[in-house]
Amino acid sequence: MGSTAGTLGDKLTRSQVGVHADAEAGLVDFLREANAALSSTSHATSNPVPQTLKRKSIKTRLVDHLSPTKKEPGLPLYDTRRPPSPVARSYQPSMSSLPLSRAPSVLDTAPNMPPPGEDSPSYVPYRRPYSPDRVPGRPYSPTRTSADYARPPASSNMYEPPDLNGSPRPGTPSSRYGGERPGSPKRPLPPAPLFAGGRPISRDSNATLDMSSIPIDHDDPFTEYGDDRPELNSRDSYMTEETITDDYTDMDEKMDHYGPAPETAQPRRGARDAVMTTKEVRLINGELILECKIPTILYSFLPRRDDIEFTHMRYTAVTCDPDDFVDRGYKLRQNIGAPRETELFICVTMYNENEIDFTRTMHGVMRNISHFCSRTKSRTWGKDGWQKIVVCIISDGRQKVHPRTLDALAAMGCFQKGIAKNHVNQREVTAHVYEYTTQVSLDSDLKFKGAEKGIVPVQMIFCMKERNQKKLNSHRWFFNAFGRALNPNVCILLDVGTKPGPKALYHLWKTFDNDSSVAGAAGEIKAGKGKGWLGLLNPLVASQNFEYKMSNILDKPLESVFGYITVLPGALSAYRYIALQNDHTGHGPLSQYFKGETLHGQDADVFTANMYLAEDRILCWELVAKRSEQWVLKYVKAATGETDVPDTVPEFISQRRRWLNGAFFAAVYSLLHFKQVWATDHTIWRKILLHIEFVYQFVQLMFTFFSLANFYLTFFFIAGSLSDKNYDPFGHNIAKYIFVFLRYTCVLLICMQFILSMGNRPQGARKMFLWSMVAYCVIMAYTTFASILIVVKQLRDPKQPKTLGNNVFTNLIISTATTVGLYFFMSFMYLDPWHMFTSSAQYFALLPSYICTLQVYAFCNTHDITWGTKGDNVAKTDLGDAKAKKGNVVELEMPSEQLDIDSGYDEALRNLRDRIEVPEKGLDEAQAQEDYYRAVRTYMVVVWLISNAILAMAVSEAYGGQHISSNFYLKFILWAVAGLAFFRAVGSTSFLIINSIHSIMETKLKWEDKMESKSALSSGKKRFGKGWGNGGGSWWSGSQISSKVSSWAPSSWGGSSLGK
Repeated sequence: MGSTAGTLGDKLTRSQVGVHADAEAGLVDFLREANAALSSTSHATSNPVPQTLKRKSIKTRLVDHLSPTKKEPGLPLYDTRRPPSPVARSYQPSMSSLPLSRAPSVLDTAPNMPPPGEDSPSYVPYRRPYSPDRVPGRPYSPTRTSADYARPPASSNMYEPPDLNGSPRPGTPSSRYGGERPGSPKRPLPPAPLFAGGRPISRDSNATLDMSSIPIDHDDPFTEYGDDRPELNSRDSYMTEETITDDYTDMDEKMDHYGPAPETAQPRRGARDAVMTTKEVRLINGELILECKIPTILYSFLPRRDDIEFTHMRYTAVTCDPDDFVDRGYKLRQNIGAPRETELFICVTMYNENEIDFTRTMHGVMRNISHFCSRTKSRTWGKDGWQKIVVCIISDGRQKVHPRTLDALAAMGCFQKGIAKNHVNQREVTAHVYEYTTQVSLDSDLKFKGAEKGIVPVQMIFCMKERNQKKLNSHRWFFNAFGRALNPNVCILLDVGTKPGPKALYHLWKTFDNDSSVAGAAGEIKAGKGKGWLGLLNPLVASQNFEYKMSNILDKPLESVFGYITVLPGALSAYRYIALQNDHTGHGPLSQYFKGETLHGQDADVFTANMYLAEDRILCWELVAKRSEQWVLKYVKAATGETDVPDTVPEFISQRRRWLNGAFFAAVYSLLHFKQVWATDHTIWRKILLHIEFVYQFVQLMFTFFSLANFYLTFFFIAGSLSDKNYDPFGHNIAKYIFVFLRYTCVLLICMQFILSMGNRPQGARKMFLWSMVAYCVIMAYTTFASILIVVKQLRDPKQPKTLGNNVFTNLIISTATTVGLYFFMSFMYLDPWHMFTSSAQYFALLPSYICTLQVYAFCNTHDITWGTKGDNVAKTDLGDAKAKKGNVVELEMPSEQLDIDSGYDEALRNLRDRIEVPEKGLDEAQAQEDYYRAVRTYMVVVWLISNAILAMAVSEAYGGQHISSNFYLKFILWAVAGLAFFRAVGSTSFLIINSIHSIMETKLKWEDKMESKSALSSGKKRFGKGWGNGGGSWWSGSQISSKVSSWAPSSWGGSSLGK
């Protein structure tokens, strides 16, 4: 009491101090009575006082003693805004003059009580029954209060010392188990009481923390520091739109968490750049070959890890030409250890396609390989059939490959960054070869598919060429480098972007297994129509869909019956590897196929250069015409592949330019060398069929050459017939005026087309090309309207004959109906008629554009023999660089001394005085080649244009004033088109019949073989020579089938029944 009065004596009057002392004394008496009353509750008498009344009286007296009294207005108000922390709380009341913000509480201020004395009762803190510091059998009874508790200094020793102040520690339960003996358990330090210092912690914590090392936060509600947060009564209620922490959240986000936006690209969160380290690697025969571990994540979910081909990726830096790959001693994994037989070798060529196109193709290939392994009864395939299949992905140029495609390959384990090198022993690396047997696949949605989805291991070879050297060079790596190392039976060619059907590769391989005389096979290419066929809303996509379908229904089956398919599409085709090999003199299909890669200078004439734009056509011809052989080519309808077609005019024109030029010159080449057929071992019937096909190709070639004149004459005669008063649907000669306008428009369009094609790229003049195609569509629509009107009037006129003969009904109606009707009939025969209803109108509308736009652009660009490669776009460095410094300051090299400037001036004067002759710069070889090609292009375009112009002018002048019924040339054109369509329909029907007979015979032989096998097993006889199943058994080899159908199958006419 004295201390309190002394503390306040310098601030209060004597009367106030007395009143204050009396209040404190009364409060102490009251608390003693309350403590006695509460402690006596456990020893209550038989008539206890009601608990409610006792608590009420205590509360009333507390309010009376603690509340500020009105009798003494001079007493200071206690600070009720924020109670002091228990750590800093003293036995003197705090003083504050701040106004109250709420009703007073018993917890606002601490009571003014004297310090505990020696006779005061000790404080026993509460301990949980199963707390770590309460051990059963050793009750804890502290003898110190929290006020004078002193914890030993921080130490790593968590146990009490054996002695206390130099004397032995009093006996504890632990002394019963050995006391001071070694190994006896020690007593752990007791935890600090609550509020002994620092912020409170969980009493259940197993770790004993040193609270003296943890500072107290300034915003702790139990400290004396306080904070600057506004009071609760000055804030909005939680019922309003703003919460109680909105102000702080906004302030923290704006002031603390966010800073200025970074100026440079930031690394992806969680990504870590690979750390490059220097290692010493021993070269193998002077070549860099590495076995690299696969990533840990990929390794973690692999179903098979029992071989190095699953756990390591092999990298080889190839420093030679593909023709020298085997001779230089390079080997693939299939050649190391126990060599594996390669039955099927798949090539996937890639340029700069994105990851969606790549995964669509690759996932389709892996699904096909899974189908091979599912044929468990086959003698060739089965569970481990994947070991006979190798997939080779060849990328044309390291700088051209799409980065996301490399990421997709890396996800499959077939590629790792940071391994490839540019030079090995000062030798330039030409290709980077990565080998790995992957067990996962990525679909077009970039989702992983593994063994749970039926994916089997696939042997992968990823060849990334250092330079961009065209697709032909990629095939040279495939055939001459890797093919020679593996020596496969069948090679399949695919392009990235083509999605093979689920069984397409099997059907291609089975064609070679059935017929030993087949050297090549072509699959059916389908145009991608988009999701829900929405792509057909684009007229370009729809017209190409119709074109692809009719080619697969009429053209390919016809050529397959003859045994010579003019082109096996690189997007989906297959070859027998032994048939591609050259003879002992080095001449053969592959030598002619790769001849186009080495054409340089003026010696490579424009005819040969354009012919090798479609080098696959040359390969097809060389296979059929191979000396002393009897190879044939087949079309496999069941092997389907879907590819994306161009959907814009520039891409469409650029693609068809190479196709049309290559096809035209390759057809000329095969017709000029048709005598080579007589040097083969084909039968006489096969040679006759091939000559019939040559005649058909010649007729097609002539129609292609004069297609421009034929289109104009057809429009001239049919649309001009409406000028007759008898056929004019408008009256007043309006049809005549429309015809004259469209006639001159057509002529001007053709002239403009030549100018556009010779001076502009489709990408640079896309609008002009587009509007020209629209104008051709209008002309075609009016021509179609005129022909339909003539047919209707012809059928309604009773005077016109309706019989076959020299009349309009026969020459116009029958010929046109025959052509269109055959399209419908053959489409229904092949059970695929939908393109006739969804795409035929778009195709016929764009038919003039196929002739006038595509054909004109192709002939006007015969000098352009490029195929996806760029020119010299390397920056020159012979003049030096101006290196930028700070701001507009650059660093460069230039003569600065006066002597250097004077010497340059003196040299110029000396040269003028002596007049030294400057040697003329010779003509660059590339420039000479380009000039030569342009000159030949000009001659060819002039000849083609004059030929078509002469034909158009001559026929229009000869039959311009005659009636349509007496127009001989129009009748010839219409009936020729109908005749060619009929010829194609006959060949297509023959193909369908032959395939049906083959299927019936195969089914019959399979059933008979199965029945014989069952009867032999039932009788106890075991057969070793025969079997059944998909792909197994002698009936499946093709020799029996060919002999059974020798009277009608074209393959027997070619000698396939003898086998190879």
